[in-house]
Amino acid sequence: MADQLEQVDPGELVRAAQRGDTVALCDVLDLVTPYVGRVCGAIALDSGPDAAQETLMVVMRSLGGLREPAALFGWVRAIAVREAVRYAERDRRAWPLEEHTLARLPAPGDPELISDVHDVLTRLTPRLRAVLLLRDVHGYSEEDAAALLDLPVGTVKSRLHRARESFRKAWQS
Repeated sequence: MADQLEQVDPGELVRAAQRGDTVALCDVLDLVTPYVGRVCGAIALDSGPDAAQETLMVVMRSLGGLREPAALFGWVRAIAVREAVRYAERDRRAWPLEEHTLARLPAPGDPELISDVHDVLTRLTPRLRAVLLLRDVHGYSEEDAAALLDLPVGTVKSRLHRARESFRKAWQS
């Protein structure tokens, strides 16, 4: 099935789904699910699966309003980032604040924990983590990241600076 989906134009699938073709809607969801999982998992961490599920529900409900079917992945990315940040922030409010500070870094010289990128990323706030991942992992420009996060470019630049600095300090500890 995955091989068949790779050969189909996503825009065609979206248009068919918008016309009410439920098989095409399922194919669209199958097509974007792995991508949604990667985006949500990187930002929402443990709540990644929940954020991914919510993203897919929003995609399913809102697909009819997508004006540019060829822009499917950009549209889905924006929804996934928004939902992932929302879930990550919800989780952050549920945990004590001291568990989210960079002060709780692994002891210097503990190579197993220090080299774990995931561990260092979890110490960033969801908003900083989202900007860092969009810019440095996914390669988006600051302007594109700002558009995805619905933020001014200056805010993205300052968050990116703080995220990089926090990550660098945590990594070098």
